[in-house]
Amino acid sequence: MIEEEIPRPAASRLTPAVLDRWDVVELQRYIADLRAEVARAEAAIAARQAHRSAADAFFKKPGT
Repeated sequence: MIEEEIPRPAASRLTPAVLDRWDVVELQRYIADLRAEVARAEAAIAARQAHRSAADAFFKKPGT
């Protein structure tokens, strides 16, 4: 699939949960889930940055 054809996410993908009826344990689990998702996103960013750095190093012009 060509990169231009890949659907991009909407501006906001996060739909806030209604927290009013959750007890403390449920809120703690929710926070743990959010932290895990943030870590997953950060790992994806790091992988893309490493890939870009490797490509930049490979295609670097001699003498620069």
